Amino acid sequence: MGNMKIGVILGSIRESRSGGAVVEWVMNTIAAAGLSDEECEFVQLDLRDYNLPMDTAAKPPMAANREYDNPDVTRWSKAVDACDGFIFVTPEYNHSVPAVFKNAFDTLGPEWSGKPVGFVGYGSVGAVRAIEHWRQIISNFQMPNVRNQVGFVLAMEFRDGGFQPMPMREGELKTMVGDLKELVVAAAAADGAAHAASAAE
Repeated sequence: MGNMKIGVILGSIRESRSGGAVVEWVMNTIAAAGLSDEECEFVQLDLRDYNLPMDTAAKPPMAANREYDNPDVTRWSKAVDACDGFIFVTPEYNHSVPAVFKNAFDTLGPEWSGKPVGFVGYGSVGAVRAIEHWRQIISNFQMPNVRNQVGFVLAMEFRDGGFQPMPMREGELKTMVGDLKELVVAAAAADGAAHAASAAE
């Protein structure tokens, strides 16, 4: 059951985005704490790297059977499909989720199904509203999610042109990631058992 992969998705493509510094901190903190190990590997997925169009496909993603007309969507599909769980690094735009991230999510279907999610947000109030909206969105694909979350406050933790997380954030991230890994392992075990039962029939 080793070699599971958790995708850390950077959900902003703005030129002056703060998310790059947040994801760098997340990846560095995970590495320093030894949380990326033989059991679970953490990989970064940056929406800027995929150039996804707005979803205008004739078929709903769940009916597309992972076959898409657009090569960028196909690359995105393969990257998401290769992951066993996710950390959504999300800003909050106008009290909700960013359109570009929501579109990236809506573009796919079965690639998300049943995979656990943890949340790291940043915004004026720590992106709490965006994260709550994400919890509703991912429920459509029965994606279990971690209750603990990390929320950076722009006015307090992005000062003087730099990212300065409060000391407590490290512990919050470790707790969230630990909980997420447990969910990912449990989901993989359940999936393996279901496949074994199906093969035995």
